Formats: sequence, C-alpha cells, structure tokens
Amino acid sequence: MFTGLLIEKNEAGEYGVSLRELDDTMLPEGDVTVRVEWSTLNYKDALAVTGKNPSIVRSFPMVPGVDFAGVVETSSSPEFSPGDKVILNGWGVGEKHWGGLAEKARVSADWLTPLPEGISPKDAMSLGTAGYTAALCVNALEDHGVTPESGPIVVTGAAGGVGSVALILLSRAGYKVAAVTGRPEEEEYLRTLGASEILPRSQFSEKGKPLEKARWAGAVDVAGGQILANICASMAYGGVVTACGLAAGMSFPATVAPFILRGVTLAGIDSVMCPAPVRKRAWDRLARDVNPDRLALMTKEITLRDVPEVSRNILEGTVRGRVVVSLKS
Repeated sequence: MFTGLLIEKNEAGEYGVSLRELDDTMLPEGDVTVRVEWSTLNYKDALAVTGKNPSIVRSFPMVPGVDFAGVVETSSSPEFSPGDKVILNGWGVGEKHWGGLAEKARVSADWLTPLPEGISPKDAMSLGTAGYTAALCVNALEDHGVTPESGPIVVTGAAGGVGSVALILLSRAGYKVAAVTGRPEEEEYLRTLGASEILPRSQFSEKGKPLEKARWAGAVDVAGGQILANICASMAYGGVVTACGLAAGMSFPATVAPFILRGVTLAGIDSVMCPAPVRKRAWDRLARDVNPDRLALMTKEITLRDVPEVSRNILEGTVRGRVVVSLKS
C-alpha cells in the first residue's frame, strides 16, 4: 500500500480530490516502478487538482503531478536497474497516465531521465518542469545565436517558476535581464535572482502598436496573449522570442510586422514530448548552473495534504518561485 492524491469523477460528473491509500495493483502499465521521493506543483497541476480546467485530466481516476524524482524499485527495462535515481517531466503523466503526487509511480522507461550528477532529487523537483522549461528556453536563445553581446533579454512572469529559473540561468550566462511582473513587491527577490531591471506587467498587457521601440535581443515568455504580441513588437532586429506558456491567454493578437520588418524569430518551446537528448542537455545545464542556495531562496516545501490549498494559491497568483512536495516516508 502507498499514499497518493486521487482525482475522481462520479456518475453525476462531480469532480473530487482526496488523499487515498492505494495498492500496487492499481498502478497503470509500465516497465519501471519508481518509489517517488519528491514531486512538485506546476500551473497545470493546479488546474487539474482544483478542477478549474477539468480537460487537463483525460481519464479517471487519476493521480495528478507532471513531475517526480525518485528511486527505481523494479524494472523490466535494460535501461534502468533497482536503485537508479531518476526524474520524469511531462509525457502526459498526471493527465492520461498516473503522475507524481503519490508515493509510487509506474511508467515507461522511455519517459525517465537519469538524475544528473551534482543535483539532489529534491533540488531537481525544486526546478521541475518549470526549471527544465526555462533551460529549454535559454538553450533555444543560444541556438538561435543570441549572446550576451546581442543585447538585453526580457522575461515575463518573472516571479513564477519558469521566470525565476530563467533569471538565474540568464544572469549566470552573462546576459542583462529585465524582469516583467505584476507583483512589484517582489523586486528584491527578482534582483537577487539576477534581474537588472524590473518592469510592470501593465506596460505589456494593453494593445500596442504593430512595431514598438526596439529593445530586446531575446525573450522568455510564459504569458502568451497580448503580452506576447507586445513583446514581439518590441524586439530588436534579429531578436528571438521563446514562447512556452499561456498564462495570459492562448490568443496571439499580433501582426507580421516584427517578423518581416525586423527578422524576429518566434520559437515555440515544448516540454511535454521533448526528445531525450534535448531533455538531457537542459538538465545538465540546470545541474551545472543553478546554485542550490539560490534555488532554496525560491522554493517552498509542502506535503501531499497541502496540495489542494497551495494549488488554489498558485491559480490566484500568490505563490512565487517553486513548490516541492515531499513524499518521503
């Protein structure tokens, strides 16, 4: 038996979340069983747990949680052996396959990434999908030729998980970074992570011109919507925007002007189905470049019992940085 958070829907269509004692026979199919030590809460997890977006969960009952870190308990795959430390991000877990907010998980070996040297399972989940996505964004900026000498980088949603880690990685790599936030009280926190300039979200949230003053060589955007459109309009010639979120909406009310008049590149970042070599490169960067002390500054630790309440707080925008969930007995 093991403990997990279970989302269920009854015959009347009523959505419920509860802490349950589960049995190994209830675990889904997979060739590796992992004893989960740490998980985390992302925006997508909060939507699933609260039922604010019930379409996140594709089948019931479901254990939510798109991330976990732990130790292999049993394996029929030659890729992993009992005792191996592993992490998982994405691949539909917590949506259509039981995820990480339980003490055990059974998954496909293809979905697992070996825990890199130099990082603990807890720190890996302090980073989680948010940190891994931030690393994908920074790597994409570099792959498109954006260097510290190219000019400043702007990061939206900077007090959130992706934004916080992006600030750390970009400042570590020598970039000058502007942080966009709707929480001006977080200025000291953002500057500690590496921001050199703090900009109000309101500066980007209203409809702007097709082309604004050219300011940025690169961008990490978690918002989408009007904010992303305005970021694109204010890019310098040859600038690169990495788009990885939709916190401000799925629409993109922009024009083609930045792309055909300034040669701006809009690079989409997918963390869910990302190929293994790209994942490994991102995680190697995180293990190398993120100082554990800085990570601790942006991380809050909770238990499974706290997940529903903290999920509501995440959707209300009152949680900064990252939340890790301890599943260690």
